[in-house]
Amino acid sequence: MHPFTSRPTASVAALGETRLIASIRRWLGTASPPAPFGIGDDCAVLPPSRSRQLLTVDPVIHGVHFDDSVLPRAVGAKLLKRNLSDLAAMGGRPAAAVISLALAPQVKLAWLEAFYRGLAVTARRFRVPIVGGDVATQPGGLVATLTLLGEVAGPRVLTRTGARTGDRIFVTGVLGGSLASGHHHRFIPRLAEGAWLARQSGVRSLMDVSDGLAKDLPALTPAGARAELNTATLPRRRGCDVRAALCDGEDYELLFALNGKTETEKFQAAWRRAFPRTRLTCIGRFVQASRPRAADALRLDDYQGFEHLRELNGRKKAQAAQKQFGRKR
Repeated sequence: MHPFTSRPTASVAALGETRLIASIRRWLGTASPPAPFGIGDDCAVLPPSRSRQLLTVDPVIHGVHFDDSVLPRAVGAKLLKRNLSDLAAMGGRPAAAVISLALAPQVKLAWLEAFYRGLAVTARRFRVPIVGGDVATQPGGLVATLTLLGEVAGPRVLTRTGARTGDRIFVTGVLGGSLASGHHHRFIPRLAEGAWLARQSGVRSLMDVSDGLAKDLPALTPAGARAELNTATLPRRRGCDVRAALCDGEDYELLFALNGKTETEKFQAAWRRAFPRTRLTCIGRFVQASRPRAADALRLDDYQGFEHLRELNGRKKAQAAQKQFGRKR
């Protein structure tokens, strides 16, 4: 559904800011508590937390994260789920969210209503109160940005640092083809899986795969080491080759390092009991960077996931144009 209209009476301009905010409150329904705990005051009042708090922010931008082929309800859901995936990557759970809109006056009211109703359904599903936000004008564009407050679900926070040489590398689900399959907006954030991993002493570090494994894995790699991947075990979506699995992005799966001394079979058996429907794959391990490579070894440097503000040329420009909104940005 195209989010813009040439009919003034069908656009957000027909309402103006004050009436639009009242409509947003109505569209969100029970997903937003009454002021001062929700929309309607200068700030929202939140209860104190006994746990360490987590904070993340992500946008959805028309032409970047979605196009007219994605239903507005799915866009609203994706906005929240992108942020929930960040919490999952640290073993957290959500507490509250605020959303900021930058809209062209030509944005359709019907589009925006469906967007908020999709957001509300997802917020209720994951028990995330929408407690406030802001609305501003952006000529010619449509950007929705959500800031999510969360808290640690267990005894510790898992971060991207902590892996060591000899640790095994695991990933959940399958990789690649997020745009063609619609996974980039249909995915389910791995909140339960992230909280479970944070309780396992053998898990040293954790992150989500959003910009492509080739871009994200180096952030997990310890100093003086490199990732030695087994391409035969790389879990790929049907029809995807190794390059797609490494570079496509917007997988929103969990990537983690497991202590090399942990009994892998025992760990995987415990995972299957906890999450029988979520695939878990060991894709390699961290080895000394100075260790000689096999002649046919995969070199991550030969692959490129999505990177903000990176100048592209030639083949990469063409690939970027084809995937214009299929990456986390």
